[in-house]
Amino acid sequence: MPSYKAPSFQDRIAAAGSAKQKALDALRAKPPVDEALMAERRKAREAQDQAIAIERAAKAEAVALAKAQKAERKAAGQAAEAEKQAAADAAAALKAARLTPASAAEMKAARDARYAARKARNK
Repeated sequence: MPSYKAPSFQDRIAAAGSAKQKALDALRAKPPVDEALMAERRKAREAQDQAIAIERAAKAEAVALAKAQKAERKAAGQAAEAEKQAAADAAAALKAARLTPASAAEMKAARDARYAARKARNK
């Protein structure tokens, strides 16, 4: 069995040159670009880009509409909450007014009215 012999510098340069030549030959053998095919591909890509742009605009419009509807619902909810709060405040004020004791003059007038009514009944 022969031992491994490392390639010399000259061998490596020759291998690199032949690989480079092989790549150049493959590149030259490639068929030329067909301008009609490239124009067709470009048109197709532009149509696709335009469709994507339209789709994105529609999506952005839908998002804006959803945000506007959400803001409208929030405002309506806040208005309803404000109405509830106003009604609750009015009810609390009425209750507080009923629970506050009458002034001394009002109490004396009510007492005098009861006394007068009792005297009128007893006559």
